[in-house]
Amino acid sequence: MKIGLIDVDGHNFPNLPLMKLSAYHKKQGDQTGFYNPWDGIVEPYDIVYMSKVFSFTPDYQAPVYATEVHRGGSGYCIDLEDGKEVYHAERDKNLPSEIEHIYPDYDLYGEERAIGFLTRGCPRGCGFCHVASKEGRCSYKVADLDEFWKGQKEIVLCDPNTLACKDHMDLLQQLVDTKAKVEFNQGVDIRMVTDKNLELLRQIRLKTIHFAYDRYQDKKIVEPRLKDFKEATGYGRSKVLVYILCNYDTTLEQDLERIAYVRSLDFAPYVMIYDMAHADPIYKKLQRWCNNYYIFWAEPDFYKYQR
Repeated sequence: MKIGLIDVDGHNFPNLPLMKLSAYHKKQGDQTGFYNPWDGIVEPYDIVYMSKVFSFTPDYQAPVYATEVHRGGSGYCIDLEDGKEVYHAERDKNLPSEIEHIYPDYDLYGEERAIGFLTRGCPRGCGFCHVASKEGRCSYKVADLDEFWKGQKEIVLCDPNTLACKDHMDLLQQLVDTKAKVEFNQGVDIRMVTDKNLELLRQIRLKTIHFAYDRYQDKKIVEPRLKDFKEATGYGRSKVLVYILCNYDTTLEQDLERIAYVRSLDFAPYVMIYDMAHADPIYKKLQRWCNNYYIFWAEPDFYKYQR
């Protein structure tokens, strides 16, 4: 069969479901590749898969010439309604087990890194996050590392809350044993860092780790833990990035306070705007200032930057 794949979000980051679908169909002897409308006109595709991670990404606009079209991903089952993300379970299409646990076709993107999930779910249930409603309020193991890693020099983990999983010590040890560079590209829960798992985190060849300081009310927990991590590792802005959620339940001054604290540790703060489409323009200015490496470290005063 002729299989077409559409990464609706674009190709800024490899779409994992599409790489797994490609691997599965190649095993069946099918021809797979990114969908091309002109090829579809000449010879319609048998199946086209469209995958979208972000609900704010506009849907694919070109006509799709195919016998079957399947759409899936968070972007198709989560809507922003009245300023809140709402998960629609009836629209959620999970991959069958034999595809979910297949080794991805990294050649689809020319990808040299290993990318995947060791755990799913999160116990926090934050109102601004869809993970708990989509994957459950419990972090649980879904794979061992060798399911998506075969000796690559770099590993990218997409887990929502690795440290909340009861098996996380074993999973961290697996990462240590690879001796590969590891990037935790989602917000690792700094509240779950202990002396025990910190020792393993220090043994991992860390490329980058992302923490989240989303809730101002967690200040008395998050700030000491971030400071402890700094003192234990000595890592700086090149390795540690801290997400700062804005436009949700904080004031601009509280946002600036969190940013300043992260900066004081020589970690890199990264502003995430909730409901960006309806946010006050000040937040886009805040994001432009904070997330631009050269501007932010040259001018630490947001109000001076504005002027």
